[in-house]
Amino acid sequence: MIENGVLAIDTAEVFEPLLAPSRYKGAFGGRGSGKSHFFAELAVETAIRGKSDIVCIREIQKTLAQSAKKLIELKIEQLGVSDHFRVLQSHIEARNGGVIQFQGMQNHTADSIKSLEGFDVAWVEEAQNLSQRSLDLLRPTIRKPESELWFGWNPELSTDPVDVLLRGDNPPPGAVVVRASYDDNPWLPEVLRTELEYDRKRDPDKFAHIWQGEYQKHSEARVFKNWKIEEFDRPVGTAFRLGADWGYAIDPSCLVRCSLDGQTLYIDFEAYMIGCEITQLPDLFDRVPDSRKWFITADSARPETISYMQKHGFPKINHATKGKGSVEEGIAFLQSFDIIVHPRCKHTIDELTMYHYKRDTLTDEIMPILEDKNNHLIDALRYACEGVRRARPESKPDPYTRRVQVGRQAFLGA
Repeated sequence: MIENGVLAIDTAEVFEPLLAPSRYKGAFGGRGSGKSHFFAELAVETAIRGKSDIVCIREIQKTLAQSAKKLIELKIEQLGVSDHFRVLQSHIEARNGGVIQFQGMQNHTADSIKSLEGFDVAWVEEAQNLSQRSLDLLRPTIRKPESELWFGWNPELSTDPVDVLLRGDNPPPGAVVVRASYDDNPWLPEVLRTELEYDRKRDPDKFAHIWQGEYQKHSEARVFKNWKIEEFDRPVGTAFRLGADWGYAIDPSCLVRCSLDGQTLYIDFEAYMIGCEITQLPDLFDRVPDSRKWFITADSARPETISYMQKHGFPKINHATKGKGSVEEGIAFLQSFDIIVHPRCKHTIDELTMYHYKRDTLTDEIMPILEDKNNHLIDALRYACEGVRRARPESKPDPYTRRVQVGRQAFLGA
């Protein structure tokens, strides 16, 4: 708020080193740390303090919906400085002549990136996704005297370009980098505290990676490597498939929406709640657009819950068909697609990242056994695609082929 002509911004202590001028500023750590909120407030402050051109960058940005624009607009409103800015559809103009733009690095070439040469600040959000090519293009482009590059990220691997640059053996001279986690955030929302406590008790590896910002462990044992995060809009007339998984006690209840286009599986909406009472389920499912309109395939372990939902606005919900090998077959089916996940589906992203095969405790070798954790939304995704999987011709072996295989096995064993 502006008090006596001074803009007062409450700042968590962990971020104070980033307030001083520096060519490189980095904040890494887990979810709920407030990194994005800090940099958004710093951008607003910088734009008010003097004429500054700021570009907010992601590796991939097809629309403004998932850019930092909404967050900066929120900070402008919360800080009471709306009269200092003019918010337009594609960018934000500051009263003193500066501009805040939003761009995706994958859209740039060596020539187009030159349009950013006069900018004072480049803020890279979700910097763990920044490619080496993009980093190499960006660094020399932001070259104005006293210009700054800001990076906020949740670490994935130590080999990611931003980690090599700012956490490696030879960081740039004068770089200021801080580590932040949820316990550094005095304004942590209660809903996030509930989720992190759930992960702390149930899955220490996920807790360390998602909430404390540790590097991902055993990445070679990941079940899904055929996916990426990308903004998209599905065309009119798309057939959506929805799947639901029910929570037990404090486990999450969830709903996921997906659609198929050839060999690509799109995941665009999710609903997720820990400790969800049965009476809260209709409101939870309504977080997914048109969920009352489409068929939903749900975990068959809770027939009474399916019955309740059918009577409370979801008549098209039905139960999944389970059987021996259904989990493995469902996972193999999902692995056969190129999966694209919308950035707003954060819990789906977490599970695709953390879902692993088991490792032998004696040899540390990867075993062909799925871990039964980090799979609530993945189970829901299996249910959503179950009908398509069962309808595929290859899911029903040709009886002649089966006889030949059996006969060959008998012959070889004779």
